Amino acid sequence: MALDPATHQKIEQLIASDEVVLFMKGRRTMPQCGFSATVVQILNQHLEEYTTVNVLADPEIREGVKAFSNWPTIPQLYIKGEFVGGCDIVRDLEAKGEFQKLLGKAPAPVEQPSLTFTKAALDALEEARAPSDPRSIRLEISPTFSYGLGFEPARPDDHAIEVGDGYTVLLDAQSARRCRGVKVDFVGGVQAGFKIDNPLEPPKVKQLSPGELKHRLAAGEKLAIFDVRTADERSRAKIDGTTLLDAAGQRVLEATSKDQPIVFHCHHGGRSQAAAEHFLKLGYSKVYNLTGGIDAWSLEVDPAVPRY
Repeated sequence: MALDPATHQKIEQLIASDEVVLFMKGRRTMPQCGFSATVVQILNQHLEEYTTVNVLADPEIREGVKAFSNWPTIPQLYIKGEFVGGCDIVRDLEAKGEFQKLLGKAPAPVEQPSLTFTKAALDALEEARAPSDPRSIRLEISPTFSYGLGFEPARPDDHAIEVGDGYTVLLDAQSARRCRGVKVDFVGGVQAGFKIDNPLEPPKVKQLSPGELKHRLAAGEKLAIFDVRTADERSRAKIDGTTLLDAAGQRVLEATSKDQPIVFHCHHGGRSQAAAEHFLKLGYSKVYNLTGGIDAWSLEVDPAVPRY
């Protein structure tokens, strides 16, 4: 695609407008694709301020930035005028501990990680381990404190912790920074599985099913419900009593008490999850995401709400 001079100049000006510029789908507070949301989450871990450009608002920029960078997908990240890449590259740099260096920040010192496994957890590992599996378990802790646990051999830069019964827990540098006083347990029953308690983990967005939301509304609970979709989507289908999170909706939310229960919803739950996580970081303490979004509400609660 040939890039016209006016669009080329506009993109150059956007890139030069800040040290860190992210071309994305949606806004920082309301990403409109999972890949954009992932890069926003990583940037939020390191920076208070950076610039985002919503390519959905300008088709010329959306197509033009692809030609400008010779990169076919969105999001695209620029740091100090240089093209870094898309979601996979940013995620890989973060996992390797190289992203802070790219931002010009000294890597945070890694304190010695600490964790314990209960006897129930060790017994569950022993039962699950195949004869060919090593007696080393990799624990991954993402920037959003999601956890991964599985049998893996050691890598050269791993932090290793002995946890009993001959087992060693392995952590990469980024996971080690998020591992202080972690306790790994195993809970039996219908929903059997490993339970991980981490004192460093910030409060999380709570998931609210359509049925639970209906029940709480019927019980008279005072909930502030915000729709993070576009105005066009809302014109097709909406849940009564909700507020569109446009500029006016933002003002309504800003005037809402930070201990007021707040529910976010979108079409299927992805965009609203990102919005909920953003406002949780701003100090709102009772933040919920409607699981499955308005589509699940239509299927499970109110079939009169059109699906699209």
